Amino acid sequence: MEGNTMALDTYTTIIAVASIVTSGITIGIGVIGPAIGEGRSVATALSSMAQQPDASATITRTLFVGLAMIESLAIYCFVVSMILIFANPFWSRALT
Repeated sequence: MEGNTMALDTYTTIIAVASIVTSGITIGIGVIGPAIGEGRSVATALSSMAQQPDASATITRTLFVGLAMIESLAIYCFVVSMILIFANPFWSRALT
């Protein structure tokens, strides 16, 4: 019985470590794209406002809608990483 408990602890530890590492990779890779996209969109918007100051209200409105959509990708990555850490579907496999 002692060996079975030790094996269970080993599987649980492996799943915990894999979940944490995968969560970190998900956040790390998942925010690179949105960060680059937000930087490019803000730079383009500022350049457009410098060229046409009369259209700054329209550009700003469109910029904020675009930034919200870009930021949603980073939020999805955050949600996936939280699921991996706190609501991992593989915990039930390790505990049975």
